[in-house]
Amino acid sequence: MTMNSADMPTTLHAAWARIGIGAPRAMGVAMTEAARRHPDALLHVHGGEGARQATLGDIHAAGRRLAGAFRALGVMPGETIAMQLPNSLENAIIFQAAAALGCTVLPIVHIYGPHELAHILADSGAALLVTPDRWRNIDYADRLARLPDLPALRHRIVIGRDIPPGAVAYDALPMGQCPDVTVDPEAVALLLYTSGTTAAPKGVRHSAQSLVAELEIGRRDRPADESWLAPWPSGHIAGTLAILGHALLGRPMVLMESFEAAAAAELVARFRVTQTSGTPFHLAGMLEAAARDGHDLSSLQQFLIGATTVPPALVAASEAAGIRCCRCYGSTEMPTVSQCLPEDPLQKRLNTDGRPNPGVEVRLVDDDGTDVPAGAEGEIAVRGPERFLGYTDSALNAAAFLPGGWFLTGDIGRIDADGFLAITDRKKDIIIRGGENISSREVEELLLDLPAVREVAAIGVPDKRLGEVVGAVVIVEDGQTVTLEAISAAFRARGVARQKTPEHLMIVTGFPRTPSGKVQKAELRHMLVAQGLIPPR
Repeated sequence: MTMNSADMPTTLHAAWARIGIGAPRAMGVAMTEAARRHPDALLHVHGGEGARQATLGDIHAAGRRLAGAFRALGVMPGETIAMQLPNSLENAIIFQAAAALGCTVLPIVHIYGPHELAHILADSGAALLVTPDRWRNIDYADRLARLPDLPALRHRIVIGRDIPPGAVAYDALPMGQCPDVTVDPEAVALLLYTSGTTAAPKGVRHSAQSLVAELEIGRRDRPADESWLAPWPSGHIAGTLAILGHALLGRPMVLMESFEAAAAAELVARFRVTQTSGTPFHLAGMLEAAARDGHDLSSLQQFLIGATTVPPALVAASEAAGIRCCRCYGSTEMPTVSQCLPEDPLQKRLNTDGRPNPGVEVRLVDDDGTDVPAGAEGEIAVRGPERFLGYTDSALNAAAFLPGGWFLTGDIGRIDADGFLAITDRKKDIIIRGGENISSREVEELLLDLPAVREVAAIGVPDKRLGEVVGAVVIVEDGQTVTLEAISAAFRARGVARQKTPEHLMIVTGFPRTPSGKVQKAELRHMLVAQGLIPPR
């Protein structure tokens, strides 16, 4: 067989087995085994309208019944089942159903608008989509009505009472028998979409093997029954891994329908949560709420923090509260590359993103893919058992991989003498707002649709709560004006997810450019800082 750049040498599998990564299993098989071992493991979902909870045994049984219903509709192994739901028991049940059918599950961030949803459904070729009828101020029936023609999307399932024309009520699905299927453990089991340097979200494909490996490595030496809190939506890799941690490890899990700092602090105290994760926004909010409302966070042994710049002062505040704050680094493509451990020295946890996880290899390379000298900065290239299979758009893979299965992350870093990795910059042109990747190019293309905008550069503007927010630096057409209000209205009309809407607007008369005419964003940021228009990083 001829290897392509995304393939990893088969000799690596023996090395992974030595660190406890077992023989590959299909997702449905792994979930059935976990339900037998941990039938009473609890999944608790905290939502705006109250709490719901169920055991793993009950969720697995409900997933098998739902798989029978999907099969009665004609959904076949290998097809893609999409859902756009806030965290809920239904989310967990659909994961089980897709696995039982041998289908790819596609969780979509629940606040994505028709603009993103249409692209994701078309690119994935999803055969079935599950949504609520509404959630808070989002009318999903209107969202479904605004979708273009999608020939592959045969079924639209709606949870709730207000069922739009052409959709089927979740509670009225036909009964069916869950079939026995044989699935390749290395087949695509999960599809997630993430923003990057391309204008449209990229489809990231994971197998059961890569997901099980990520979870098995992540639980090293941790108690099997420790309770976790997950503030992430299931369309985010961290939210998906929270649901799979319950489904595949029997880990007691508390899911939040959406993050609220006061509720998070109360849930940690009530369930004696021992571990959670998030961005500086999540950690700072929870610490403030606990101090204000008197919630006991003493059970919380570790807070995994990443997805954006981590202020050292916040790590110090966490330590003062008795919570070991451990920085980590990963992506949708490679969920956990490195992480600090609670026993690591404070200076390492303050200033680095930890050592590579077991089985993970890291290289720092230059623009030609050649290793940089020891101690120098370079682009981070990684490989390991939890690395993704590749993108849905095969054209993206050529630029994403080096020979031997090394994935080019687009992040710049350095490795110190003790083997700790520190992220120092980004090569990819993205904005990370509260842990969510936003493509600068996508924002720029949307802004260029405004008649008043001649040229534009989208940049990340430092923000104390969210790490970064979107800033639009605009050259305006002669005689025209542009405002944040006009931009916001245009983005709403296009159905664009609200986190992509610029929150800062800077009008300039020109951009610093390379000899070829490309905007030099680093120089642009320096210029804006010097003018007092944005704060320094």
